[in-house]
Amino acid sequence: MNKVFITGCGGMLGSAVYPFFKEKGYDVLATDIDLNEDWLEYLDVRDYKQAKDITDKFQPDIILHLGALTSLEYCENHLEEAYKTNFTGTKNIAQICREQDIPLVYISTAGVFDGKKEVYNEDDTPNPINVYGKTKLYAEIAVENLLERYFIVRAGWMVGGGKKDKKFVSYIVSQARAGNRIFNIVDDKFGVPTYTEDFSKNLNVLINTDFYGLYHMACSGNASRLEIAEHVLNKLGVKGYKINPVSSEFFKEDFPVQRATSEIMVNCNLSKRDINHMRDWRICLSEYLEKESQK
Repeated sequence: MNKVFITGCGGMLGSAVYPFFKEKGYDVLATDIDLNEDWLEYLDVRDYKQAKDITDKFQPDIILHLGALTSLEYCENHLEEAYKTNFTGTKNIAQICREQDIPLVYISTAGVFDGKKEVYNEDDTPNPINVYGKTKLYAEIAVENLLERYFIVRAGWMVGGGKKDKKFVSYIVSQARAGNRIFNIVDDKFGVPTYTEDFSKNLNVLINTDFYGLYHMACSGNASRLEIAEHVLNKLGVKGYKINPVSSEFFKEDFPVQRATSEIMVNCNLSKRDINHMRDWRICLSEYLEKESQK
């Protein structure tokens, strides 16, 4: 395997996957609808012909499909666009893989679960509670129905991406650097951070096997949003901060879409294959913050 075609590579995960795979010596074609890097080529995965033409020209050995709309609020308010991007776009790529007999890596999410269980493994039945989760689950089903050679990889709460990190850790860091010392943090949401660097490395191990199927790929351990915030603030050396524990209702106006109480996943299938190389989230988050502080 040498030629790797990546869709949706302009975001948080792509900012780690692309340089890692390049460093490993792969011939990488990275695409996105947002050309925010000079190494990206334009591709809208919703356009089947465009995706097929690019694939025909590049002739990849595997496709890594990262492309998706990930904002829960945006997906909820733009239902048609969310389904067209997350479901139809994925189905397009899967159909192309089927026609050309190319294995597919589809990046999914812990958001396919309803959060009623405390911990989820790959044998648990998905039951998404919002539009984003539903579109990602339907895409999983499309991949399973169309292909025999596929890796469906569910990630947890993504951490990494530097300037492209628009998620929870980035919010805490930016608030702290702006001088804020009082933080209102929800204490009723639980999950597993997923460091983009570890994810890229473990993904490379996985795709070089023929162990096709469904995988969870999150860091080990679990945490509440509050625990993560405390870890970030302590590692940043912030003095005199105060965290006010609040329920999710506190942020209902800004984040009205229902979110699962628990998105804690365990990497059972990776462990069964003895290829689970995801480290503890505390180690990964500390490493990420240290790297960012040196930039």
